[in-house]
Amino acid sequence: MQVNTLILGAGAAGLMCAAHAGPNTLVIDHAKKPGEKIRISGGGRCNFTNMYCTPQNFLCENPHFAKSALARYTQWDFIELVAKHGIAYHEKTLGQLFCDGKSTQIIDMLLAEMAQAEAALWLQTNIISVAHDGTDFVVVLEHKSKRKTVLARNLVLATGGKSIPKMGATGLAYDIAAQFGHSLTETRPALVPFTFSDNPFTPMSGTAADTRATAGQTSFDEATLFTHRGLSGPAMLQISSYWREGEAISLNLDPQNTLYEALRTQRQTQGRKQLTTELARHLPTKLIEHLTIPLALSGNLADQSDTRLSEIVSALQNWHLKPTATEGYRTAEVTLGGISTAEISSKSMESSLQKGLYMIGECVDVTGWLGGFNFQWAWSSGVAAARDIASRAQTSL
Repeated sequence: MQVNTLILGAGAAGLMCAAHAGPNTLVIDHAKKPGEKIRISGGGRCNFTNMYCTPQNFLCENPHFAKSALARYTQWDFIELVAKHGIAYHEKTLGQLFCDGKSTQIIDMLLAEMAQAEAALWLQTNIISVAHDGTDFVVVLEHKSKRKTVLARNLVLATGGKSIPKMGATGLAYDIAAQFGHSLTETRPALVPFTFSDNPFTPMSGTAADTRATAGQTSFDEATLFTHRGLSGPAMLQISSYWREGEAISLNLDPQNTLYEALRTQRQTQGRKQLTTELARHLPTKLIEHLTIPLALSGNLADQSDTRLSEIVSALQNWHLKPTATEGYRTAEVTLGGISTAEISSKSMESSLQKGLYMIGECVDVTGWLGGFNFQWAWSSGVAAARDIASRAQTSL
């Protein structure tokens, strides 16, 4: 069987690429249904992009790499596509856009775009081998219990990273890229909760607080969720991309820096009340209970001098914790690192080592922040590769 373009992976990037890559395109995937990570994302509502998406919202060894693709297919382009298909959406917070309905609306939209482009989709298909014969890629597949050999002028790697292995995620794209001489950066789980071996937060599991969380030199002002295993919530997922095992993280429980003056004011009228009671007006009660002994939070508010209040607030603004690990790829939303961008064109996503080989989406060393950025990278990189493929097909006619 001969095709112009074979796309490995029917996830966000692969489906988007197929909708724009031109005629005679085939997408394959091992799963029973396409777009499974889209389906489970955003609590089933899919945080499909972010209104404030810029290249600064991504981690990559080359901080300039993502600029071209993101500039040529922007969040506004995708929002326009969503609107064209009549999908209602809303901003949840910080520019994060979610479907009003279900995430399957985004999958259906992409499949409709694919159908319009006359791209074919084979599901429950496994890859046996990939090679290049000097003219075409030769890909042996197992489809419907039969082996089939597909010859493709272009091969697009869109199989994602290692995150969420129960959905079948593997490092397949890394292996194929390496086969054609590509180097890999270090990979590790990202956008993932932290664990602590002694489970210190079990009594306050389910408690959340607005925080400024810091790992290394990077901080995020978002909510932190205390769990029976450790720390989760948006702030923790964000800084997990910047954390290294063995390092401490820092939590500021007073990110707006208003607590000191608030306590001084309360001391005038509520001085006879317990310090912990008055602190609980600003922070969750269970969190105050957890910190009562380590911070020696005792006595009435009236008993606390300005110096003592300053000490307490400083401790709450500089709570240093050392996680044991993260929950790993099992729950990580994405994989940090991947196929090095050093040998990939930032404009076309084509390999500089093998003509016709393209790499898009999560398998590439481009990792977005939490909040719709990784989906936007999937859309932008998928379109970048597709446009290059389509323009090349046009010039060969």
